[in-house]
Amino acid sequence: MEIQETAIPLQQINDEITTKHGVRLFVLRLDLNHPYISGNKLFKLKYNLEEAKQQGKDTLLTFGGAFSNHIAATAAAGKEYEFKTIGIIRGEEHKELNPTLKFAVDCGMQLIYVSREDYKNKYVPPFLNLQTNKFSNYYLIPEGGSNELGIEGCKEITKNINIDFDVVCCPCGTGATLTGIILSLTNQQIAIGFQVLKGENYIKNEVNSWLEKFNIPKKSNFYIEESFHFGGYAKVTPQLKQFIKGFEKENNIPLDYVYTGKMMFGIYDMMERGGFEKGKTIVAIHTGGLQGNAGFNINETTE
Repeated sequence: MEIQETAIPLQQINDEITTKHGVRLFVLRLDLNHPYISGNKLFKLKYNLEEAKQQGKDTLLTFGGAFSNHIAATAAAGKEYEFKTIGIIRGEEHKELNPTLKFAVDCGMQLIYVSREDYKNKYVPPFLNLQTNKFSNYYLIPEGGSNELGIEGCKEITKNINIDFDVVCCPCGTGATLTGIILSLTNQQIAIGFQVLKGENYIKNEVNSWLEKFNIPKKSNFYIEESFHFGGYAKVTPQLKQFIKGFEKENNIPLDYVYTGKMMFGIYDMMERGGFEKGKTIVAIHTGGLQGNAGFNINETTE
């Protein structure tokens, strides 16, 4: 089984800031790699879908929040590749579905709502068994598609960068996508992860934990920027909104408010502070997630 994807554009950004600081900045448009299973989710799901087929499973069972890109992508993948899909959703059920959950249901996904407190125990055997015992012949994909097979898929992201580059930037929620990217780099290249949630050393520790699972010693070709979460996961500010609107207007590249918007803001802030040497080539990974913009304002903050 092979997921069909379209060619991924690499779009150069030429503006006053990049010219001023003498860097070349490109955006790898993973948001355009598939109509519905887009962004990094396609890479995370690729080998999980193959494994589910190989095991003879007919159902994909996974987890996510009400605006989860992963839930939407898994539902779309199930419809396209003939799997039944079940989504265990964090939070209360609402009679009127938001656009993400409506899309998932339209793709055939069965939704099961659990309290936020119970959701914290989603991988603890008693709770997990209570949910999964209702179903048979399912393949379990963790939240966000973040497992070893997801990382194997993400190692292929940089194959789509058809230029020589020095730095690759990626927004991070779990660290799995960044881990795959790190494992694909040469010794001369560096990865910067932009942490989109609060938590000192959270992504750094997650990446190092993933590397241990691959029996890879701690690597020094990456670091994490923790200053651009804008108050926490799915939090936005007027400053972030203004930046995203201006960036889209100037470059015709839409950004999401949870991941790529924060990363691009961070890249521009770093350029202005002299964080990149003159002459360096930077590639920013657009991980998709645009469907989630429908719910960004529910967590607006002024922090």
